[in-house]
Amino acid sequence: MRFSRLYLNRLLTPPAHADTVVVIDVLRSFTSAAVALANGAAAIHPVDGAAAAAALAARLPGALSIGAVGGGDPIPGFDFGNSPSRLAAARFAGRPVVMSTAAGVRGLQRFHGASRLFAASLVCAAATAAAIRASAAQEVCFVITGEWVDRDGDEDIACADYIETLLDGGQPEPAIYARRVRESDFGRRFGDPNWPNLPLADLELCASVDRYDFALPVHREDGQLVIR
Repeated sequence: MRFSRLYLNRLLTPPAHADTVVVIDVLRSFTSAAVALANGAAAIHPVDGAAAAAALAARLPGALSIGAVGGGDPIPGFDFGNSPSRLAAARFAGRPVVMSTAAGVRGLQRFHGASRLFAASLVCAAATAAAIRASAAQEVCFVITGEWVDRDGDEDIACADYIETLLDGGQPEPAIYARRVRESDFGRRFGDPNWPNLPLADLELCASVDRYDFALPVHREDGQLVIR
């Protein structure tokens, strides 16, 4: 199995031969998606853009919406912000969830044409590795979404390192990768009063390596991306 990496916010050409693309957003989109599915959501519908997401939510019976803009502030009018610790207290009771975020969702949309596409975060990293291995993937491209001009993105790089080590047959020490999430540029903003929509509880949940035993495969249904 061969590996490559792309950074969402750099101008890079996607690999021509990757059969599997893993879009990583540890802080916080794909941690939030995993929490919502664990708490009973029927599916996650990732939509780029608040207006398009709101329109889809209005068309889906019983849909709830999760959304945040760059920096983590909630999208006005959405049912939830992109806070996994707050979502952990919610019960979704089989309802669909429409999600719009600044990084992770945009990454999925950019690589929507991949033969196999996964959303990933540390809470479901080992399950993601198991799903990739079961698919007999040959070329795996990890997409790092968290690197910005003011952020090193190491929370996502750590997740890619962890999954790649598992796929190579290694036995990575989870605490090392959890620490990298906490010490990343973005991770250090959590709990800071200057960032009121970044609670420390979110950081701790996002750093919970292998909290869930399921992966987040992304499918295309009726022209829309769906995580089930």
